[in-house]
Amino acid sequence: MTWLEAVILGLVQGLTEFLPISSSAHLRIVGDLMGADPGAAFTAITQIGTEAAVVLYFRRDIVRIIKAWFGALPVGPWKNTVPTSNPDARMGWFVIVGSVPIVVLGVLFQNAIDTTFRNLWITVVTLSVFAVLLGIADATSRRTKLLEHMTWRDAVLFGFAQALALIPGVSRSGGTITAGLLMGYTREAAARYSFLLAIPAVLGSGFYKLFTDGLEGGVDPGPTLLATLVAFVVGYVVIIWFLKLVSTRSYLPFVIYRLALAAVVVVLLLTGVVEATSAVVTPAG
Repeated sequence: MTWLEAVILGLVQGLTEFLPISSSAHLRIVGDLMGADPGAAFTAITQIGTEAAVVLYFRRDIVRIIKAWFGALPVGPWKNTVPTSNPDARMGWFVIVGSVPIVVLGVLFQNAIDTTFRNLWITVVTLSVFAVLLGIADATSRRTKLLEHMTWRDAVLFGFAQALALIPGVSRSGGTITAGLLMGYTREAAARYSFLLAIPAVLGSGFYKLFTDGLEGGVDPGPTLLATLVAFVVGYVVIIWFLKLVSTRSYLPFVIYRLALAAVVVVLLLTGVVEATSAVVTPAG
């Protein structure tokens, strides 16, 4: 990978990670157009940059949630200093519970995630199907529930929706936002929880890939670091823009974009411009 390619892929990661259009699909497609799929390891590691942007943007919320969660525990130096009914303490548990599905399924299907699921025909299907689901959810949702109304059931459903993003084309934010809308949450509430829920999973996956494939030579360290830094800067700007957008606008433009992108990928596949399967061999974990 050249330095220019790293910058381009970092821009793609930063621009698409938080939008319901699938960053992994875009990295797969753009990488192939440049001559090589960057691979699942590169994708996971560059996501550390975008999640660092989330941590920076939501730093006050994160600190407040962590403090309340520890304070509500029945053991430890801060035990019972915060009531268990505290919204921030409950949110801490909801993020933990919602992270379980993607961790379990990520371990069970690790080899498929690195290889089979990266087939571009699968990406075409997921881009299309989840575009339709997002459109239906946005058009029919009551959009009345706030994060204060979240239940354990909702947290689990959000978690399984996020786990679907293990397949390129689904979109982590797209899956969780769609689930949130179907459960009646407002657009902004679903987007905010999507950002918070992604932090443990994405950072865990990114650092795991960094200390396995990265240190074993599975990725080129220099360009990968550059791409991660670019993704961080661009991702932070996108968070600000996206949260303002969803408070006043529908998701219809993203639905149309996903369907158009799926159609473009079909044309590229049928004309032989890109290959359905990746030439990258990712070390099995």
